[in-house]
Amino acid sequence: MSDELKKLTEQAHDGITTFDFDGKETPCIIIEEKKYDDMLAKVAGQSLSINTDLNILQDGLGNVFVEVVLTFSKGNIVEKFMINAKTHLDFFVTLSKTSMFALSSPKSNYGKDNVFMIQLPRPEKAQDALEIIKNALIPKNQK
Repeated sequence: MSDELKKLTEQAHDGITTFDFDGKETPCIIIEEKKYDDMLAKVAGQSLSINTDLNILQDGLGNVFVEVVLTFSKGNIVEKFMINAKTHLDFFVTLSKTSMFALSSPKSNYGKDNVFMIQLPRPEKAQDALEIIKNALIPKNQK
């Protein structure tokens, strides 16, 4: 394993899942409870937008990582999550279908309470990202 791949693997966020939200499978990023509570305290009750960037990193050997960068318009919050697309492809498949995802703490009841939903303003970006990810997951020498 290359040093860069090892570094990305170590940076990959563990709290990646999906859950049923109003009958739709929805992607979710689980973050440490204190961080989640602090974030909500800064933005609670405010109208805000969240710029969501999906930065795709690939090595041409079938390893793909996506850095999800969330920039909140209020509260001076920027959060980054590195997701291993090889092990969490379902996150991106459901994201391309729902165009939304949740942030949650480990103590939340997914799909019921204490989840922070983020709607992507441009659904085609998630669909485009999924296609790039799927293509990148196939090693170049096997195409």
